[in-house]
Amino acid sequence: MNKDRIAGAAKQAKGAVKEAVGKAVGDNKLVAEGLADKAEGKVQNAIGGLKDTLKD
Repeated sequence: MNKDRIAGAAKQAKGAVKEAVGKAVGDNKLVAEGLADKAEGKVQNAIGGLKDTLKD
């Protein structure tokens, strides 16, 4: 497992938490930050997966 995949999964989790907290308190900025973190994590995770595929 590539370090990019681990970091990407962590960013996705952090983004999900931010999004949930933002929705709970009604903070649209926090919701947007959470969505952005989740998207960034997905991209980083995909890059890690591609690196793993090319490595094999």
